[in-house]
Amino acid sequence: MASDDELEDLLDELDSQGDLETSQQQLSIRMERRRYDKPVTIVEGFDLETADLQSTASELKRSLGTGGTVSDGRIELQGDHRNRVPSLLRERGFDVEG
Repeated sequence: MASDDELEDLLDELDSQGDLETSQQQLSIRMERRRYDKPVTIVEGFDLETADLQSTASELKRSLGTGGTVSDGRIELQGDHRNRVPSLLRERGFDVEG
């Protein structure tokens, strides 16, 4: 039987890129209309460090070819991207509602 230290080492090795943590986060995606009736896609529910959240936002913006920002622990993307964002987040190991 493996000791607790060996088990923890194995889990740390398997989780070298944070996959176990990201898969446990339940994200929600919604769209709001802002100034001048412009759509903004909002992704909420992250439990990440600011740097990791910024990195995820950058990857999404690059993939979608749009602008956006990180505000109050959520990602805000310019435009209505509710149809594409869930699959992009699932590819990165996140669990998305809906």
